[in-house]
Amino acid sequence: MSVKLQTPIDYLKGVGPNRADLLRSELGIHTYQDLINLFPNRYIDRTKYYKINELQRNNAEVQVVGVITGFREVAQKRGKRLVADFKDETGTMELVWFRGQKWIRDSLKIGKPYVIFGKTNWFSGKYNMAHPEIELQSNHDSNLRSAMQAIYPSTEKLSNKGITNRVITKIMQQLFIETKGQFVETLSDSIKGELKLISKSDALFNIHFPKSPELLSRAQFRLKFEELFYIQLQLILKNLIHKSKIKGFPFDKVGNYFNTFYNEHLPFELTAAQKRVLKEIRQDLGSNAQMNRLLQGDVGSGKTIVAFMSMLMGLDNGFQCCLMAPTAILSAQHYNGLLELCKPLNISISLLTGSSKTSERKEIHKNLENGSLQILVGTHALLEDKVKFKNLGLAIIDEQHRFGVAQRSKLWHKNTSPPHVLVMTATPIPRTLAMSVYGDLDISVIDELPAGRKPIKTVHRYDNNRLKVFKFMKDEIAKGRQIYIVYPLIQESEKMDYKDLMDGYESISREFPMPEYQISIVHGKMKPADKDYEMQRFANGETHIMVATTVIEVGVNVPNASVMIIESAERFGLSQLHQLRGRVGRGAEQSYCILMTSHKLSQDSKTRLETMVRSSDGFEIAEVDLKLRGPGDIMGTQQSGVLNLRIADIVKDKDILQQARYYAKSVLKIDPSLGLPEHKTILNTYRQMHKYRNIWNYIS
Repeated sequence: MSVKLQTPIDYLKGVGPNRADLLRSELGIHTYQDLINLFPNRYIDRTKYYKINELQRNNAEVQVVGVITGFREVAQKRGKRLVADFKDETGTMELVWFRGQKWIRDSLKIGKPYVIFGKTNWFSGKYNMAHPEIELQSNHDSNLRSAMQAIYPSTEKLSNKGITNRVITKIMQQLFIETKGQFVETLSDSIKGELKLISKSDALFNIHFPKSPELLSRAQFRLKFEELFYIQLQLILKNLIHKSKIKGFPFDKVGNYFNTFYNEHLPFELTAAQKRVLKEIRQDLGSNAQMNRLLQGDVGSGKTIVAFMSMLMGLDNGFQCCLMAPTAILSAQHYNGLLELCKPLNISISLLTGSSKTSERKEIHKNLENGSLQILVGTHALLEDKVKFKNLGLAIIDEQHRFGVAQRSKLWHKNTSPPHVLVMTATPIPRTLAMSVYGDLDISVIDELPAGRKPIKTVHRYDNNRLKVFKFMKDEIAKGRQIYIVYPLIQESEKMDYKDLMDGYESISREFPMPEYQISIVHGKMKPADKDYEMQRFANGETHIMVATTVIEVGVNVPNASVMIIESAERFGLSQLHQLRGRVGRGAEQSYCILMTSHKLSQDSKTRLETMVRSSDGFEIAEVDLKLRGPGDIMGTQQSGVLNLRIADIVKDKDILQQARYYAKSVLKIDPSLGLPEHKTILNTYRQMHKYRNIWNYIS
């Protein structure tokens, strides 16, 4: 990477201060480097020139050679438009401008051959083209141009200020002239040789000015591979450095707590997947390095018992442990579940949330510091400065995407040495995404459900089948089961959410009248205490039906609830539908999920509903979701910056991603410090990326 590429964009000929400000604010282009990395969205074939009598009424972008025979101004509702007659040997069409008329009139000459390019429209018996790109044929023939013309990302503001695609192409040409098209190589000879990659300079030239479709695709492959390779290199290096520098507490013995629990109190036989994951965790905990592991498992796959047994290893080695969850309800649920497991072993455990009383807090703080409190479960309240552990050995974080990096590091600093970290998520993350977002964590997956769980039957029903659905609900209630009915939360309008929910509640109340049926209702406008009260009544079996907005998505555990009805299911994302479905099927009875929709469905909605009916595998569902929504949405907005990729697409290019990860691993396996002569190029590129952080902005 030459120093030249760090030159501010203002200095490029043809840019100037005003354009530079716009390029910075609209496209984030600060330097030559940023401009060269502004990759085209698509390409147009400019090899063909159309005759006017060959044009079709299809709004296509075409180029035509001809001459202007005259101009006229036409009055319209607001102001005037400028119209030029344009003809070739086969016919005539009109060129139209709604703004910039004076400049256009002065700069275009009648009778000179021009090449025009733009979208054609058919209007009152004639073709016209509004605001065409236009240049003298003599200039057109002499320009640095390729058969495939690049179309760059743009914004409304840029177009309005006259920075068209043509202007960007021109300044891109200028950049190639100033740098002589010579760019520093970034990959080693051996990788280039094995993958038959073209050079960095050829790749950059052919991405902006492709000489042929074949060279364009080779350029795209080369640049995508490079981008993904350096992301993977960064993540794997981070993990290696982490393991060598950050010493963890070695949990070198498996002792009394673990063995007693395993031999005498284990509530059910562990699945093979749970055993495999426990073994991976045990190796980490005993290895001298700090554990940094992501535990993925579908709803109901038994992550909690794995987390608890990991804590027992901590207690056996004389350490305290904590578990942090994103909401008070979820924390309380974890606490109640763990409390039952702790009782027979005489382990002291407490719960700390925002609503804990002052007297309880004081007691917890005291017992944490003197070491008599062994396990602490809670929300963000665990991060407060007042919360000090005597020796925290293991921190478990549930549903990690709800906690920022800064919050996690706060947990680390509760100790002289950072505790082991286990991050749990019930939102399965597709492999490709996990490799890129959590590439620096080791990943464990629980990919089978405990024995005796019956798969949930999922069906899709239209609104006009509602009476049959009501009858089915009554039959299930008669068998002693309970039912959830969930309404979507539509962010734009709380009024609408509330109205949907209330209308639904009223029609359910008419169909299921008191005193025979009892109904709970939970929604976002209620006070937390009222929500908890209603949830509790449902959990205790005092009400038959729970009507709710999505507040019940994460964590509520009612084994007796066997039916989940999702209203307007087309308004939910796939992972949300999957999470909601996971609220039932927690007991031994057959459970059902009914997706209710109107007949009007988009193609994406149909795909989502078909996927839900067909599959109960969270990982397969996450793959489909990733294809439909893209990575940013899946990670939640606060992490969408994680994969701010310039050219690669993590969904479409997953094969390239796997290759890139394989090569990054191979390089670091032979040469962890990148000190060998053949890796000099890679080391230099990596250092440059760190030096100029703005290039590295896609790593969180």
